[in-house]
Amino acid sequence: MARFNVNAARAQRLETVGKDWEFEVDEDVFRLPTEFSRNVAKQIATLEDNDIDGLLALLLGPEQFERFCKYDTSVQDVSAILEAYGSETGMTLGEG
Repeated sequence: MARFNVNAARAQRLETVGKDWEFEVDEDVFRLPTEFSRNVAKQIATLEDNDIDGLLALLLGPEQFERFCKYDTSVQDVSAILEAYGSETGMTLGEG
């Protein structure tokens, strides 16, 4: 039986999806990671289910999050961003 090669699987994922997933608000581009560390995953797990600002702050990082907060986005906007992000990267956030 062949061994699963983590490095090869990671390289394939990054080749398929890319290092960052991007979205745009009023022509301002933001980048979310297509992968994040287990440490970040643990931090996400500690957030309340409805803490979309906490989730975005972790994923965007402080500089991008501050820039994002300048826009008048709705909960539905953020939900659509996270849904597209999950769909295109295979991430499931706040589920299960």
